[in-house]
Amino acid sequence: MRKVIQFPQAENSNLLKKLIHLSSDYTDVCILNSNDYQHDTYSKYKWLAGFGQVDSLAIKINDEQVFEKLDDFLKQNKNEWVFGYLAYDLKNKIELLDSSNLDLLNFNTIYLFVPQFILTSAEEIELFGHQSIGNDAITSFTNSIQQQKYNKPNFRKSSIQFKQRIQHDEYLQSISAIQQHIKLGDIYEMNFCQEFYSEQVIVNPADIFTQLNEVTPAPFSAFFKENECYLMSASPERYIQKIENHIISQPIKGTAKRAKDILEDEKLKLSLENNSKERAENIMIVDLVRNDLSRIAKPKSVNVSELCGIYTFPQVHQMISTVTAELPKNTAFSKIIKATFPMGSMTGAPKIRAMELIEQFEKTQRGLFSGSVGYIDPHGDFDFNVVIRSLLYHAKNQYLSLSTGGAITFKSNAEEEYQESLLKAQAILGLFD
Repeated sequence: MRKVIQFPQAENSNLLKKLIHLSSDYTDVCILNSNDYQHDTYSKYKWLAGFGQVDSLAIKINDEQVFEKLDDFLKQNKNEWVFGYLAYDLKNKIELLDSSNLDLLNFNTIYLFVPQFILTSAEEIELFGHQSIGNDAITSFTNSIQQQKYNKPNFRKSSIQFKQRIQHDEYLQSISAIQQHIKLGDIYEMNFCQEFYSEQVIVNPADIFTQLNEVTPAPFSAFFKENECYLMSASPERYIQKIENHIISQPIKGTAKRAKDILEDEKLKLSLENNSKERAENIMIVDLVRNDLSRIAKPKSVNVSELCGIYTFPQVHQMISTVTAELPKNTAFSKIIKATFPMGSMTGAPKIRAMELIEQFEKTQRGLFSGSVGYIDPHGDFDFNVVIRSLLYHAKNQYLSLSTGGAITFKSNAEEEYQESLLKAQAILGLFD
């Protein structure tokens, strides 16, 4: 990549909105936005964007040699920027698992691309062009940014109606059945999710993401376009990050609603901090993450730098822990993924049995939901989120989807878990009210 142009930081907000709407001109787009979240001391960039592609890797779940193809692609594109996603069902290539539930989104299992153009926002906003791109193309891209007009999102809310894949009574019955598995010792905890969906709907994903990001400015927000497949994410959670040989994971477990009254809001926050059930859920997943990282980390390097910290977001308070480790030099990206994916916060513990039961009790394949989107930089460092609080859209199928859920333990109250799932959904579905 070679630097082409530098933009004034004063253009930061409008420039990002222009880039989101410029996405309609490209088949491959990834925009990652931290929304200047002050509590994340690990992020290297305020936002990143990749447009177009000079090389890409698309893998379906029935492909053979998935990780060999992944390794080959990254070797061929060493020292390049790479953006992409890992779908939840990659689990089937890590463990002896399968996915046979309904899938109307049809995302790939792995999709990576090397962009033609990169924009980074750290201390400065810079545009880079891939070395294979000629000056005329670079000039054209730069002009298209400068000429792009941003209009306030305007989508037809009344035409978008969501249905629930699992109805209230069935949801409660499923939780009861899951708790029986916990009682029998099959699992200690399981992440159980439900889908909200809208069929035969035509939307403008750029408009929706712009509006979503204004309402829910999350630290791991992402807009991803791969041909007909779109992700509009307001994720608050980091899956895994590597800087040199240092690696961190920040699982979220524990949610409380916000209140408009300041004193009441503080009480809800304090209640979450002192909630023994929520803390137990979080600690259980922290132990799982520690175990995952210990499989690839240097001996005795795995450390919990923060346990059950409470962080506030526009709609909810969250309980977040931070687990760190040191890796041996030249640890392959695929080795890290095989040891840690899917993230424990979206499975449960023990992980393999929890994933088997997820397949049994949920009605749809998760696909990119519960997967991860992120980037790998030219130095081999990377940062990937957890795909939650996200809308998924397949333009050709005209299918729009949102999934939410939570951790089920033996002490879980089924109705409270159901209401928590609705609370998480409403933060996004409220866009269409």
